[in-house]
Amino acid sequence: MRARNPVPKAWLMTDERLGDDLWAALARVPPGSGVVFRHLATPRGERLALFRRVRSVAVARRLVLVVAGERLPWRAHHGGPRPATAPAHDRREAVAGVRRGARALFVSPVFATRTHPGARGLGIMRARQIGLGLPLVAVALGGMDARRWRGLRGFWGWAGIDAWV
Repeated sequence: MRARNPVPKAWLMTDERLGDDLWAALARVPPGSGVVFRHLATPRGERLALFRRVRSVAVARRLVLVVAGERLPWRAHHGGPRPATAPAHDRREAVAGVRRGARALFVSPVFATRTHPGARGLGIMRARQIGLGLPLVAVALGGMDARRWRGLRGFWGWAGIDAWV
């Protein structure tokens, strides 16, 4: 991708596990970073209300906001197009993401993670292979933080939950 890639390098993945720590995490994410709003287990009405609050923080802090799962109304963030993203747990999902027009893949889980207790991580080499040669960027997810990401090669950026709280 071009040197001026609009896909953020750092991402916060939200979910119910964050609870009220969501607001502290949103405050820690640097401007220009991304937020993937998930909260998929939250009932639709509550999810929409929470999304609106998160969106107002994202707009004020110049964060890129994307929504996982069902579509929710939103408005553009800080003047640019929202990057299309896709999850990729294996090569098949990565190729499907490309076909859907994704500009970034969330490759996961690179390492073991509290989100999926007991599940093994892909490992760095296997995770790297998932997006190799595809016309988009790979974002490492699963047991990630900024320190771990700096030690990786082959990933545009990183995403996490616990790293931000």
